[in-house]
Amino acid sequence: MTPKTPTGPAERWLVLLSVCLAAMTMPLTFTGPAVALSRIAADLGGSPIALNWVTNAFMLTFGASVMASGALADNHGRKRIFLAGLCLYVLASLGAMLAPGIVWFDLFRAAQGIGSALAFAGGASALAQEFEGPLRLRAFSFLGTSFGIGLAFGPIASGLLISAFGWRSIFVLVAVLAIASAVLGLRTIRESRDPDATGLDWAGAGTFTIALASLTYGVLQAPQSGWIDPLVIGLLAAAVLFFTAFVVVERRVRRPMLDLTLFRFPRFVGVQFLAAAPAYGFVVLLVLLPIRFIGIEGMSEIEAGQLMICLSGPLLILPLLAGQLARWVAPATICGAGLLIAAAGLVWLSLTPPVAVALVAPLVLIGVGIALPWGLMDGLAVSVVPRERAGMAVGIFNTTRVACEGVAVAIVTAALSGFTAAQLAAQGASSRDAATAAQLLATGNVGETARHLPTANAGVLAQAYETAFDRLLIVLAAITIVTALVVFLGLRRGSATEHGAVPLAACQEG
Repeated sequence: MTPKTPTGPAERWLVLLSVCLAAMTMPLTFTGPAVALSRIAADLGGSPIALNWVTNAFMLTFGASVMASGALADNHGRKRIFLAGLCLYVLASLGAMLAPGIVWFDLFRAAQGIGSALAFAGGASALAQEFEGPLRLRAFSFLGTSFGIGLAFGPIASGLLISAFGWRSIFVLVAVLAIASAVLGLRTIRESRDPDATGLDWAGAGTFTIALASLTYGVLQAPQSGWIDPLVIGLLAAAVLFFTAFVVVERRVRRPMLDLTLFRFPRFVGVQFLAAAPAYGFVVLLVLLPIRFIGIEGMSEIEAGQLMICLSGPLLILPLLAGQLARWVAPATICGAGLLIAAAGLVWLSLTPPVAVALVAPLVLIGVGIALPWGLMDGLAVSVVPRERAGMAVGIFNTTRVACEGVAVAIVTAALSGFTAAQLAAQGASSRDAATAAQLLATGNVGETARHLPTANAGVLAQAYETAFDRLLIVLAAITIVTALVVFLGLRRGSATEHGAVPLAACQEG
């Protein structure tokens, strides 16, 4: 059975602290290897695709397993799944730290993603049981702020650790935070589960995981092999087939992992688009900008980390302020306006020369735009389903968020390689040489690219990359504008009361 809220308020806030510590490790795990990518490549080697999987292995397994993790938490106990996830996460982090080669490193990154999914789904659904009414909104605002702290300080903390102790030390930091979270959670979180749960939807989990893995792998492979390569076509066809099978399965099972009937409600659709919104307007920059700053522009890890704080720093403060602002301004307005501000920042960034001082303002503007809806996202996600299905709500929302982030990174990396290849081809390189050079350049390895393409010096390569990057930013801005419109219309039209959930406004008003 699901317990009532704890008797003492101090216990509730210790539960929140435990879950927030776990949440803080995830963006650290995401941004740290991006800052360290050049060091990892120099130490472990690997092809451009293998290096792309340094980020995508984590995001793919997180996105593919977080919805199943939410169902597991509802079925087998939120505390149990939370602690099991943290245990796996710590072991995988230590494995990545000691990895002897890039393949082993990528495998441990995949295991980190699974552990993170279990910990996040279990922790967030446990929070939904511990807090009610306006306190729940505040709790999830703190959860969003914890992500912001990890994103804000992740790059600079990683840069300092890498400079002082080497890239392997970044995994010590996340392991220590995860252990602290587990110790606190073991003492404070009360076990709970969904009394109506009927077991995990294994068919749904399997088809969804295979579909997402096929899609991501196909998109990553396409720039190197070409979109008409049999392997790429086969992978993309498998993705379509298994996504179709997933829909069929979810419509037939009695207790689906993803309740497809929820998509009838505009509010639910708007929340899912909101979950996907940061992927193209913000998250991809967390991966691409450190590579550009360090590999292309020649900045140090610390300098790159300082610039990345400009991008993610607003997430330290604005999510909590947005939660308070939602008392007087409709969440639809806050979210839509925030995304439009982020789109303006992306356009501004595309017009800014790669000089550190000039980059500060557009990076801050992007961060402000994303931070405004960030504090409302998790609260909105929980508000669209009944309290007993909180694990499913967390799972659906974060599956959408992380799956879109993983696919977005794969697609945007492929697009950047394509734009860069087009620039190199325009300067006289053959199509094959330009494509191979662009793949190398997308990982920030200018030296290896220059050896592969001796007709182009480092300056020419950097110029081609920067032009391609600016073009990519315009595309990302256009996607963010369209998403802002869908989010605004969806959240404005729908109501959580349509399917028995408590509307966010009621939570805010208490």
